[in-house]
Amino acid sequence: MMERLQKVLARAGIASRRESERLIKEGRVMVNSKIVTQLGTKVDPTQDIIQVDGKQISLKKSYHYLLLYKPAGYLTTFKTDEAKPTLADLLPKLKGRIFPVGRLDFNSEGLVFLTDDGELAYILQHPKFEVPRTYEVRVHGIPDEKDLNRLSKGIRLEDGKTKPAKVQLLRTTGKNAWLQITIYEGKKRQVRRMCEAIGHPVSRLIRVALGPLTLQRLEKGSYRFLTPEEIASLKKYVERLSRKKDKTK
Repeated sequence: MMERLQKVLARAGIASRRESERLIKEGRVMVNSKIVTQLGTKVDPTQDIIQVDGKQISLKKSYHYLLLYKPAGYLTTFKTDEAKPTLADLLPKLKGRIFPVGRLDFNSEGLVFLTDDGELAYILQHPKFEVPRTYEVRVHGIPDEKDLNRLSKGIRLEDGKTKPAKVQLLRTTGKNAWLQITIYEGKKRQVRRMCEAIGHPVSRLIRVALGPLTLQRLEKGSYRFLTPEEIASLKKYVERLSRKKDKTK
């Protein structure tokens, strides 16, 4: 069965589909001893010899699925030239390459989902599937109803207007307020920039959920593997998203 090359790389756990596309463009992928840089290339993973950086890939039958509560002050990556701690300082060494699904900036904390299941990761992080991301944020000042409505309806940022969001005022603490914000896309530092746009900059940001995944049973800095039941439920969730998107084409 012929499949797109980047999809095969993702299924093999090499990287997410987006990252696999980058590997192809950079000329790091060979099919039957020939470098391939065309993203539309189709291959037969049962017949073709596919190599990444000179190493032959094999389709995986099992994957890793981890949840991590990233503290503030860590980069959401495993390698960096900066003198800052990374996910490698929080997680065990595993066979193969796991990667984070989406990112949290250095000063943010909360849920990070990691896997080597590239196809599942692709659906969870691609904007077209509109997977909800929920954050609890502490902002300076107390936003009024008009401010909250602006956040809900969409804020015009330098890279475009945000999609409608769910916004709730959770509580006030002196001169600050805690908001719960659910967005359905992943613009860079989106929640921080949205709050800055209404004049209430964020002083603390915690991601508490990604789709059906939550911070439950996790302490700051800790991680856990998903249970078989959770994995099955997550796969059903992404399958529903995929079928729903196929129907709208």
